[in-house]
Amino acid sequence: MPIQIRRAVTDDVANLVRLVNSAYRGETATRGWTHEAALLKGQRIDADMLLDMLGDPRHTLLAGEDGEGLAGCVDVVAESGFGYLGLLTVAPDRQSRTYGKALLAAGEAVARDLGLRRIRMTVISQRFELIAWYERRGYARTGARAPFPLDDPRFGVPLQDDLDFVVLEKPLPA
Repeated sequence: MPIQIRRAVTDDVANLVRLVNSAYRGETATRGWTHEAALLKGQRIDADMLLDMLGDPRHTLLAGEDGEGLAGCVDVVAESGFGYLGLLTVAPDRQSRTYGKALLAAGEAVARDLGLRRIRMTVISQRFELIAWYERRGYARTGARAPFPLDDPRFGVPLQDDLDFVVLEKPLPA
């Protein structure tokens, strides 16, 4: 069954917390290929963070469902002149179903619908396979880097002290 993508609502928060944390961290994350379990432990997100996103009009948080329930999500933030794409998540046991591509396309469509002509994201620099995946989809390294919040356990507890982000960007056609 293809993924059905819709705008996330407050009732999705508990399931989104479980989904995101299971896809990025811990043993369950290692069932998929796109995780941070070797780099960080602890949570990736919590309910308060998601509620803040849902309450911020700059954010468009999308949820994807299939016949098995919540399968993924993506967030787009309208910034000044560009969209910021983040929290692209697919359940580890469903990462081979092209859901990531569908969620990425939906996020890009949100940015285009908002009149934005560029979309940007940050990816932990040590996630080489994920960066390559985005590059195959038209994203390019800008040369900029951003610090990882090493001292904020809301985003996880680093297993190494050299984490930072690379900044990727893609132009969006009108």
